[in-house]
Amino acid sequence: MSNQDYLDNEEAGRVSFDFRGYLFKVLNLWKFVLLSVGVAMLIAYFVNVRKQNVYKLDSLISVDNDQNPFFTANTSISFNWGGVSGKVGKILTAIKTRSHNEKVVDSLQYYMEYLEEGKYRKEDIYKKAPFEFIIDKTKGQVLAHPIGIRFINNNEFEVFTEFEGAFAATQKYSDKSKARVEVPVGSYVKKFKNGDVIELPFLNGKILIKPSRSVKPGLEFFLRFSSFDIVVNNYKSKIIIGPNSQTSPSILKLQLSGNNKDKIVDYLNATSAILSITELERKNLYATNTIRFIDSSLAAVNSNLKDVTDEMNKFRKKNKVFDVTNEITQISEQLRQFDLAEQSEESKLDYLNNLEVYLNTKTDYTNIAAPTSVGIDEGNILNSVSKIIALAAERQNLEYTTKEGSGLFKDLDRRIDSEKNVLLETIDATMRTIRIQLSTLRRNIANLEAKLSGLPEDQQQFLRIQRKLDISQEAYNIYTAKRSEAAIVKAANISDLTIIDEAKDIGGGLIGPNKSLNYMMALMMGFFIPMSLIFIVFLLDNTIHGSDEIEQLSKIPILGLIGKYNYKNNLIVFEKPKSAVSESFRAIRSSLQFIYKKQNNDLGKTEGKTLMITSSVSGEGKTFCSINIATVYALSGKKTILLGLDLRKPKIFGDFNIDNDLGVVNYLIGEHTFEKVKYSTQIENLDIVPSGPVPPNPSELLMSDKMRDLITNLRKEYDMIVLDTPPLGLVTDALELTQYADATIFMIRLDYTKKGMLSLINAKHKTGEVKNISFVLNFYKHKTNHNYGYGYGYGYGYGYGYGVYGNAYHEKDKKSIWKRIKKVFSRA
Repeated sequence: MSNQDYLDNEEAGRVSFDFRGYLFKVLNLWKFVLLSVGVAMLIAYFVNVRKQNVYKLDSLISVDNDQNPFFTANTSISFNWGGVSGKVGKILTAIKTRSHNEKVVDSLQYYMEYLEEGKYRKEDIYKKAPFEFIIDKTKGQVLAHPIGIRFINNNEFEVFTEFEGAFAATQKYSDKSKARVEVPVGSYVKKFKNGDVIELPFLNGKILIKPSRSVKPGLEFFLRFSSFDIVVNNYKSKIIIGPNSQTSPSILKLQLSGNNKDKIVDYLNATSAILSITELERKNLYATNTIRFIDSSLAAVNSNLKDVTDEMNKFRKKNKVFDVTNEITQISEQLRQFDLAEQSEESKLDYLNNLEVYLNTKTDYTNIAAPTSVGIDEGNILNSVSKIIALAAERQNLEYTTKEGSGLFKDLDRRIDSEKNVLLETIDATMRTIRIQLSTLRRNIANLEAKLSGLPEDQQQFLRIQRKLDISQEAYNIYTAKRSEAAIVKAANISDLTIIDEAKDIGGGLIGPNKSLNYMMALMMGFFIPMSLIFIVFLLDNTIHGSDEIEQLSKIPILGLIGKYNYKNNLIVFEKPKSAVSESFRAIRSSLQFIYKKQNNDLGKTEGKTLMITSSVSGEGKTFCSINIATVYALSGKKTILLGLDLRKPKIFGDFNIDNDLGVVNYLIGEHTFEKVKYSTQIENLDIVPSGPVPPNPSELLMSDKMRDLITNLRKEYDMIVLDTPPLGLVTDALELTQYADATIFMIRLDYTKKGMLSLINAKHKTGEVKNISFVLNFYKHKTNHNYGYGYGYGYGYGYGYGVYGNAYHEKDKKSIWKRIKKVFSRA
């Protein structure tokens, strides 16, 4: 084969995608596509009805500046948390902390569910349950196991359940500890009365029917307890908080999704309430620490005042009352003022000493009292203390959401240390100033005391006691005033978190399942999955389905088309001459005349013509076409003979009611004369020669000189010689006969013949081994599905006479299941 021929074959073998063929394939399988869409929509329906509805509700809260109607310049017992933006950041963090969500879950007892048996699952009925279970938090409750409650009447009920194993996990919600306890195996039922204390290994508490609620006998409900940590983590991950809008960053929106709207509403509102209380506690932290410090100092002052008062009373009882001069009174008053000033400075010095030690030895700086509680009004100290407490509180809050060692902790620690160093330097400077003032005060006190040294001893003692009494009383009054001030600030504090719009079920809020989307997805999948499967099958399909594919695969012309037609035998042209199939064979005869006429013009021959009919494999209608082509020629008045040259699987004899005992094989081996193996048929002008018994050497017989002489003699006696040959794609017998063929028909059965088979015939046509060849399409149907045709069997038998050699075409006939069933019943 030349390179050009090879390239031509390769080009013929390449097939572009046949979109029209794919479209007709889809249209042919429209029932499959429709069924797939229906199944997908049915699946979507069952998914939708089984899925629980998911709702999302929200509430609005605002974060304001420090709100305290009694806050003035004199009541500086509060500190700023860093402005509104700082508080917003802290709330955004706090709402996602585990500690916050633990408080909410614990307050609502969301680790306990009230369930009712639904159509597809146990439904959470929450507040709709007609009873309330008062849980005993100090005792264990079984986890993840429904406990049934069956009401007998309004006053009696049964607790029922079933355990597969002898042990079950329980949890005490007081300390959140877990344990494994022994439980009864199998079914368990026990009767109780309304209000009875239930003490079981797996359930502890009591059931109370709600007021004004009645229960029908036989109603069943369920209690199910979940792990506290799992519930907290679930809500912690679900709750969403963020600014309501970019223009109002201090207004926050809380959102939560779930299956029960009542539970969502309660959780959001409880979150806001607990968050507000927590923020108020933090806001009062400074005042609380100050009150605690003043109380401790006031206790000491009060004790000292009592002792001095007792001392004065004893002195008065022991000594007579006497009067002092105005000069002494003035000196005494001056001493009292200096003493008070000295005590005030000493209090400041003690506070600063304690604060310095606290800063150097402690790591939690949230318990510092206000410097103003001892009269320190130094602005730098007040600001530094306020900042350190704020940063310490922020660090403490961060511990709930961030792992230790994070860069956030390092940044906060750096800022705290920086502020602490500044504060320590300020404390040192202030303490030096106070010590200078104390030295001056003490010198003044010493000078005044020297002036009184000349008085009688009893007067000096009286004046000393009186001074101590006045100082103690003044200190008591100062601390009492400071405590009142701190108490007023604390009492007047209100939370900086305000609930603008609390969560409420007003209808709506449904976010899932998206039933329309599910149906749309089902529609798309139900359509595209079968379309894809059809596409894959279409791409992988190697069979020929239409004439357009043949035109792409081969340059060999198509001689004719034969449709599908159901009939009892292969003699359709003879017995149904007006059928469409008969017209198809007449059309093929007419087309063949052009080939033979051209040969006559080229060669000048007038003797009989030969027509070889072959195919790629068995089952493509070769024998059927041979019989009917021979019939149309005979009916047209031409003397015709049909030779059965398929020596491996003889078939043509059955339709003519003759046997296959004698045939071409007997003639070729010299066993009988040709007249002995030739049979006349019921069709005028048509003779037939069956193949005869299957020989062991069919190729050698067809290559013999006797075969050549036979064809030569038949050309002289008959107008038309039709050669029914073996399949060209399986054996070489047909190639031996091409030398005798004036025209060759290659049968292609649509939806059966493989595309690869055309490569073989293309190659042989290119090399000249097969000449004047044409295709005839069998089982043809229009792609509009309006078709006609025929039906017949292709069951080759085993052979006769020369041994079992007939199952040589590598392919066994297949029967449909329905035909096999019919055959079984017919035998019965």
